[in-house]
Amino acid sequence: MVPFHAAPPRRVRRVRHAALALVAGAAALSALPATAMAGSTGYGTPTIKLSDAYLSGAVGATGDPTVTVKVGQSGADAGALTVSATATTRGSVARTGDVSVTGTGATRKVTVRARGKGYTDLTLGVNGLGGKSATTTLHYAASGAVRDAAATRYPTGSSDSSAAVDVGGGYMVVADDESNVLRLYRRDASGAPVRTWDVSSDLDVDKEIDIEAAARVGDTIYWTGSLGNNKDGEPKEDRFTLFTTTVSGSGADTELEVDGSYRGLREDLVAWDKANGDRLGFAKGTADGQVPKQIDGFNVEGLEFAPGSGSTAYLGFRAPLVPPAEGGKALLVPVTNADELARSGGNKDTHATFGDPITLDLGGLSIRDIRRNDKGQYLIVAGSWAAEDNSAPYALYSWDGVAGHQPVKRLDLPTADPGGWEIVVDVPDLTAPGARAQVITDSGSADLYGDGTEAKDLEHEEWKKSRSVSFPLNP
Repeated sequence: MVPFHAAPPRRVRRVRHAALALVAGAAALSALPATAMAGSTGYGTPTIKLSDAYLSGAVGATGDPTVTVKVGQSGADAGALTVSATATTRGSVARTGDVSVTGTGATRKVTVRARGKGYTDLTLGVNGLGGKSATTTLHYAASGAVRDAAATRYPTGSSDSSAAVDVGGGYMVVADDESNVLRLYRRDASGAPVRTWDVSSDLDVDKEIDIEAAARVGDTIYWTGSLGNNKDGEPKEDRFTLFTTTVSGSGADTELEVDGSYRGLREDLVAWDKANGDRLGFAKGTADGQVPKQIDGFNVEGLEFAPGSGSTAYLGFRAPLVPPAEGGKALLVPVTNADELARSGGNKDTHATFGDPITLDLGGLSIRDIRRNDKGQYLIVAGSWAAEDNSAPYALYSWDGVAGHQPVKRLDLPTADPGGWEIVVDVPDLTAPGARAQVITDSGSADLYGDGTEAKDLEHEEWKKSRSVSFPLNP
């Protein structure tokens, strides 16, 4: 028989072993990551937020715009969370597998590959720890495939691009003829502007200026409205504005400040033409009820300075042709004191002075934009005087800037895709092998997504866009 006193020592050993186990367990627990410690009491519900709830893409596009997604979960490291697309309302536009998510941590980037034209709502979800998740909706719109897709980019936030000026560092400032907002874009990328300036209050205007042309001299950019009546034939004074902005910085750090303005240029042009026998028909073109985009109308869409000059600027006319008949020539009018006008401050004693008009044979087309480089080489975007439906021809011409010298057609611009060609950003050395020109459309009247809505009338700015293409000039 085992003596009774043998039992207590075994209990003492068990207690000692239990105590040692507790100590070891506490040490192991203290060594766990903070997230695991928090997880022992439960994780919070994950969060997922989009930088923009609306995104535009294009079928076959290269470098489409992206959106940024920020995710988080209390008690969890953001790197442990996964983000993916979980549903789509229209798979013919984009499926869940067409959504790519890159990046780690709290910030991710979402890219969508478009399958077809139209709209879809994509559900994006974040899966957190503890089996918890959350979702959000990305409203996606895809435009159709276009020619030259690899060389195409889409500035978004505006569809009515009408003038642009290079500001260095791979950036440009773009005007919109449906608003008074100037937008700073990267030239080689699709997506939203990195900075904007609304010049309305600085210029004391209530309505659109109808900005249609721009030119840069040093640190000064000259901008002008169309100077014509509105589409209903009504004269609107805000559209008669010539103004300047001063540029500081460059690239993404570009700053603009409104400097001077002048609103008498239209009146000066009419008076000058009357004094010269109404040879250009400006009085008729500006009369009440006259629609500006007629062959005998009055509408400015180009502005650039004469060779070697910082004071004489060429005004390029979309209308009229000279003579105002099919096959007529495009019109340039030199404003010989453009620099003084912008500095006039509204002085009633200041008026524009003009040189002899210049006519250019553009094959019956008129001037939609004109741009010069420091070598004195010009490029002209030529298009119809009419309110086109994108069926009219467009072409790119080079010119040496000398009155009496005729331009040379460099290429016909494609017209099968939405949008009318409206802008040439700058001029490369036209003699250099591999020279390319960046040309941008005004897509305001285009039905981008196949639902019958003109781009200018789209509800969300992120879905509005123009098309920028880099064309080879010396193939």
